[in-house]
Amino acid sequence: MKPLRAALLALPLLAACATGPTVEQRLGTLIGRPEGDVVAALGVPTRVHEVDGRRFLQFEQSRTVPIPSSPFGNGYGWRRGYMPGPSYAVVQCAITFALRDGRAESFSLRGDGCG
Repeated sequence: MKPLRAALLALPLLAACATGPTVEQRLGTLIGRPEGDVVAALGVPTRVHEVDGRRFLQFEQSRTVPIPSSPFGNGYGWRRGYMPGPSYAVVQCAITFALRDGRAESFSLRGDGCG
């Protein structure tokens, strides 16, 4: 019984290890880095814009995520023997880095897929 108890007590510790840094924390490591490092980390930007001595690099990411389906069918009541198939949605994230003097000074996130 002791090995099982030890394994059960270790589960929360393992779960804590499974979670990593947030998007903001990962991107925050690029602040102060040269433009080449930002591009090396995120790939070629989708858009580049320069204004007032600043350069903006926009990166776009999208991914498909499953949407849980309901065993209750179409919302009009229970349908015996019916189990809807999986549904999917595309979520997107736009990451914009602002650079001054060739170095990243800030970034912003926009979209429902940035989490």
